Amino acid sequence: MDRSDYAHRILIRPSGELSTKSRRTRRRFQRRLVESLEDALRTTGVSFRVHDDWGRIHVEASGRAALEVIPRVFGIASLSEIEATAEPRLESIIAVGERVYAERVRDRTFAVRARRSARLPFTSRDINYGLGAALNRHARVNLDEPEVTVGVEARVEAAYFFSCQIPGAGGLPAGVEGKAVALVSGGYDSAVAAWLMLKRGIALDYVFCNLGGGAHERAVLAVAKLLAEQWSYGLRPHVHVVDFEGPVLALKQRVKESFWQVILKRLMCRAAGRIARETEAHAIVTGESVGQVSSQTLANLCAIDGSVELPVLRPLLGFDKPEIIQRTREIGTYVLSEKVREYCALTEARPVTDATPAEAAAEEAKLDLGVLDGAVAGRRVLDLRELDASELVLPYLYKSEIPSQAVVIDTRPRAQYEPWHYPGALHHDFWDLFQHLGSLDRDRTYVLYCELGLKSAQLAEKMQRAGFEAYSYKGGVRALRQHVESAGLPPT
Repeated sequence: MDRSDYAHRILIRPSGELSTKSRRTRRRFQRRLVESLEDALRTTGVSFRVHDDWGRIHVEASGRAALEVIPRVFGIASLSEIEATAEPRLESIIAVGERVYAERVRDRTFAVRARRSARLPFTSRDINYGLGAALNRHARVNLDEPEVTVGVEARVEAAYFFSCQIPGAGGLPAGVEGKAVALVSGGYDSAVAAWLMLKRGIALDYVFCNLGGGAHERAVLAVAKLLAEQWSYGLRPHVHVVDFEGPVLALKQRVKESFWQVILKRLMCRAAGRIARETEAHAIVTGESVGQVSSQTLANLCAIDGSVELPVLRPLLGFDKPEIIQRTREIGTYVLSEKVREYCALTEARPVTDATPAEAAAEEAKLDLGVLDGAVAGRRVLDLRELDASELVLPYLYKSEIPSQAVVIDTRPRAQYEPWHYPGALHHDFWDLFQHLGSLDRDRTYVLYCELGLKSAQLAEKMQRAGFEAYSYKGGVRALRQHVESAGLPPT
């Protein structure tokens, strides 16, 4: 492409931390930053060129989409779209700046904010005074609250003009600090904990210990996919889905009920530790915050840590819940996480809050950890960047059986419901339920059915998006009748 085809020229300022590194380390960090930046730009579909000028990175792009993704690349302090350039001479900077901004500042207040390379024979103050005096012929200076800010960066190769400085994500470039696995549940906490570790240059894979079935898995994958697609440029994150039904059943049968929560967390950390060793990760990341729930007292956290040899990183230890929720709004996971049900609370009995490592180990010793090894070995591993929309919906909408304690809902017209329906099934008009989900208990599991299983799937998807665990019976009424007959259930 000709340079004129690149309509947008962008000046990128790497995070200040990069400048504190040795030259060798900084070169490695900045190389990773450029790779992450190019990965981000490829996702936009625009044509682009990237030039690394050590202290600054220059991007030329054919579309504004570049300006939308660059702020989500870790390792960037800020960026500006370049509006003009000049030769790096004071007279040229003043002349070009006046020509470009005279009409823009006319009858408005303005300020000049300049920075320059130490190798140039004039100062930032010289630019501020000289260009400010030239523009003052057209407008009034206001250094505190200007209506227009004229930014100038004078470097050895050229001087760049801009009027807006967009904050970047900060932190360190993707993956420069090694690899970890993050335990995720789909809720607010684990997403923010993962984001904070990504910001510090840690490459993440995710471990999801599934306690809630397909609807829960779908919700978690949606959160993890957002982190992978919008905040993991330069990385290829995977999620390891571990079916925890077996470990939880064994725990409930053998462990003292007051220790269920602590032992559950120990088992999850063990699962993450096994996966970390296989993937050559150096640590486990969790979203725990001191005192938030019973398993997160300081004593219980110490008891949980004894289950693994790898370090457990808890970036949210000192965060209040409102702070965590506010951060989810900033990173984009709030809407997804607010609808995820809580599945980790295994009991309403009074849980232990001051377990010692020895007590926790003694309770865990009652278990045959082979059931955990089997769950980890049988896990599914998914490439989050490869998952498409249909894979996040279709596999999680249908059930071919009726789970125990599930509420079954017949969404057909009442004239079809009354002659035959699944034993114990409730009747709800499809359109009435579609518009008024609030009448349902969010703590129950629902299986819906209709004539063919298509309309009920549409309703189940809406319910899942609203935070319900809901499914459509695969095959509709015909398949359900066959199930009833083969199972020998009593007629309705």
